[in-house]
Amino acid sequence: MKYSTIIVTQDGPSCVITLNRPDRRNAVSLRTMDEIVMAAQAAEADASTSAVILTGGPAFFSAGADMTEAVQVRSATDGTRYFKAWHRLTCALEALGKPVIAAIEGFCITGGCELALACDLRIAGEGASFAITSSRIGTVAGAGGTQRLPRLVGHARALELLFSAEPIDTAEAYRIGLVNRAVPKGEALAAAKALANVYKERAPLGLAFAKRAVYRGLQLDLDSGLEFETFLVTTIYGTEDKQEGISAFLEKRKPSFKGR
Repeated sequence: MKYSTIIVTQDGPSCVITLNRPDRRNAVSLRTMDEIVMAAQAAEADASTSAVILTGGPAFFSAGADMTEAVQVRSATDGTRYFKAWHRLTCALEALGKPVIAAIEGFCITGGCELALACDLRIAGEGASFAITSSRIGTVAGAGGTQRLPRLVGHARALELLFSAEPIDTAEAYRIGLVNRAVPKGEALAAAKALANVYKERAPLGLAFAKRAVYRGLQLDLDSGLEFETFLVTTIYGTEDKQEGISAFLEKRKPSFKGR
């Protein structure tokens, strides 16, 4: 597949999707959204891929939405169409049957931050910065920021960030739970690839089901969530990989998972 706004590379079990609009500071256009979805879904279908890594490169992650497109949103109809494209992107990453990791260097602002929030994990290099600046320009975060951010950091911290529109650094983002890991500058991508190497040794269905259980469970009350978890775990107990995993444990050998 040929892409014009992203670069897709395979490094062992890692499918690395790099935003590639340096002249626009990796602003996310409608074309970029479509290309990320296509690349991620292609990686999902590739049995050799254990994780998808989304990055902006060594200088910056993303400055946010492409404002030349956003400025054209002038009505509720325009807005519904535009933000539906954003939600298609972010929901596709959450629904992907493989882990999605954001490897962040430099600034990760507004739409770029909302894109990172839709990834399963976020790894940030020292010197990165995070902000949702919508209140500076008279808008509200529309790509999931008002919903995903409080689920990660709590509603009070989320509101503080949304109200102030001021950036926070890697250390603060790690402290409040916005990022999973803080690493030295320039090492976010390597750290994400290291996680992909770990996931390569895990059961693919186990990872996919765990991801589905967590995201769906967040939308349910505890009793309903436990019922959904039970449904998933009883389903996976009928798979070849479950039998292989337990057999390997009992036989003290390394399992050979097939994703079946």
